Amino acid sequence: PALQPIYGGATARPFTTHHNALDMPLYLRIADELYLKRLLVGGFDGVYEIAKDFRNEGLSRFHNPEFTMMELYVAYRDYEWMMDLTETLISDIATELHGALEAPGFGEDGDPISLEGPWRRVPFFDALNEQAGLDLYGNDRAGLLAAAEERGLDVDDEISKGKLLDELFGELVEPHLTEPTFVTDYPVELSPLAKRHREKEGLVERFELIVGGRELCNAFSELNDPDEQRARFEEQARYAAEGDGQDAPLDEDYLRALEYGMPPAAGLGIGIDRLTMLMTGQDSIRDVVLFPLMRPEQGEGTNQAVEEDAG
Repeated sequence: PALQPIYGGATARPFTTHHNALDMPLYLRIADELYLKRLLVGGFDGVYEIAKDFRNEGLSRFHNPEFTMMELYVAYRDYEWMMDLTETLISDIATELHGALEAPGFGEDGDPISLEGPWRRVPFFDALNEQAGLDLYGNDRAGLLAAAEERGLDVDDEISKGKLLDELFGELVEPHLTEPTFVTDYPVELSPLAKRHREKEGLVERFELIVGGRELCNAFSELNDPDEQRARFEEQARYAAEGDGQDAPLDEDYLRALEYGMPPAAGLGIGIDRLTMLMTGQDSIRDVVLFPLMRPEQGEGTNQAVEEDAG
């Protein structure tokens, strides 16, 4: 559903409305995930949806409040299988469009990006070590704060460990990954819906695909333990109550569905607008959305584009 009584499946601020007949608040969905996974509980082996999602957040070259997302969930698969599928899917799109395993990239002035496989797979903390010389696996929040200050990042002293790691990665690693790279094995603090890694303590089975210095896909082996999922949701809510992160309501209906039993599964989300930018050489999401959100020009009846965030 596009209108949901509880928003979830991502960390973002929703658009809120009110249902007059039921006298209750409703939210435009920020993600499709929790409802699609309910279908796995109901017996579907695989489901996908290409849908409009909405996030009440900043505008930038890569962000529009209304955007198109494809989400895909397959039972009895894991994130390794999903990496193979993702590489095949995007490579086939490039070959169909351009007749070669390459993409124009983000912007007409950049060099084409080779999509020749196999694409590199690098664990999250190894990428931080390679790009920034930071060995942070196992560090506590104090150690991460010190690393952020050493690299000149402006962060709040009260920031959580998860957000610190996200800031460090976003500033020091992501912009430098031009060739297609699967960044894998994320910290559990960054991934409340992902299954714990089968071998590595404190990590989860998650990957993001980075191309041209931008995240294109996010995927993981899905967490299907209802008790651990509840604990993760409660931790999210605690961080939000302390002012670190978006409000994260507890979705009791989803937890109840997990208690009936969800099979092991892999899930994937691909930003269709960013994929279109990559494949057509555009440097702004406004160039691939027919009617991007615009700020009204003061004193006139026309609209003007706005980019509040360069990210």
